[in-house]
Amino acid sequence: MTQAAEGLPRRPFTIADVERMVEIGVIGRDERFELIGGEIVPMSPKGIRHERLKEFLNVWLVQHYVPEYRVIQETTFRLSDDTYLEPDFIVYGRDTDLAELRGDTCLLAIEIADSSLAYDLGHKPAIYAGFGVREMWVINARSLETHIHRDPTPTGYRTVFQRSREDRLTALAIPGHSLLLGDAV
Repeated sequence: MTQAAEGLPRRPFTIADVERMVEIGVIGRDERFELIGGEIVPMSPKGIRHERLKEFLNVWLVQHYVPEYRVIQETTFRLSDDTYLEPDFIVYGRDTDLAELRGDTCLLAIEIADSSLAYDLGHKPAIYAGFGVREMWVINARSLETHIHRDPTPTGYRTVFQRSREDRLTALAIPGHSLLLGDAV
C-alpha cells in the first residue's frame, strides 16, 4: 500500500468500479478494504480478540432476537455510489430489504476495534453519522469499553458516551435487552 501525496489529484472509484476490479482479478476476492468517498482504504487484519468478541456478540444477538429487526454480520454496507463500509454487525428493520438498506434505515452499526481503534473512533463515526445511521457502537476488543454514538448530524453524532465492560449496554433498536460485555471473558 502507498499513501498519495497531498495536493495531487486522485481518481475516485465507484462501487461498480471496485466490483469490476474484483471480478477481473485486479483486486483479490479475499482482500479486506472499504471504499470511502471513492478511495480504497485497506482494513486491519482481524485478531483473535476481535473474533472472540464477534462470536460472543453473534450468540447474544441470536439469543435476544427481536422479530421486528434483522441482524447481519460483516456485510458490505453500501452507503452511496462511492462509499461502502464493512461493519461487524448491522441491525435494521424487518420491513427493510437488505438490498435497499441505507444509512437512514440502519438502526445500529457495531464496529469491533482492536488495531483499528483510533480510526474507528476518529473518522468512521463521521461517515456513519453523515449517512444518517441512528446509532453506532465502537467496542474496544482489548478493554471491552464501548463508545456509543447517537443522534446523527451531517457532521457527526450529537451524543457520544462511553460504557465500561461492567456497564449494561442497551441499543435504542433493541429495547428491553441489555448486554454485559464483562460476560464475554
